[in-house]
Amino acid sequence: MPGTISTEQALIYTMVTMSGVEGKVNAIELAEIRQLVQTLPIFADFDEHRLMGVAQEAGEILQDTEGLKAILGLIKGALKPKLRETAYALAVEVAASDLAVGKEELRFLAMLRDALGLDKLVTAALERSAIARYQTE
Repeated sequence: MPGTISTEQALIYTMVTMSGVEGKVNAIELAEIRQLVQTLPIFADFDEHRLMGVAQEAGEILQDTEGLKAILGLIKGALKPKLRETAYALAVEVAASDLAVGKEELRFLAMLRDALGLDKLVTAALERSAIARYQTE
């Protein structure tokens, strides 16, 4: 397990953890992660070919009994305070992308919010924004 990770790795770890928190990574969420990495400015200098390797790193860390705690620590340590909201927003995007947010995903969002020290009003706004974007009726 790496001691420190890059900003891009931290954001990918966040998205991969959100996707896998219910025990499986689904194709819709994986496609969303890939699309976000391809289009967001924060990933402009990231080699997209590394995405699967970074995702596998996150998966390996999560296999450990203290993996979730370790991942949250790595994410927090790698992100400047202003990018912590970005990490939360990306987690919400991945959770919402398959149009179903389960209990485990909600629990992870709460853990992420607390680990990153984010304001509840800010996170509620990010969540509401995603709901509006993915609403079907």
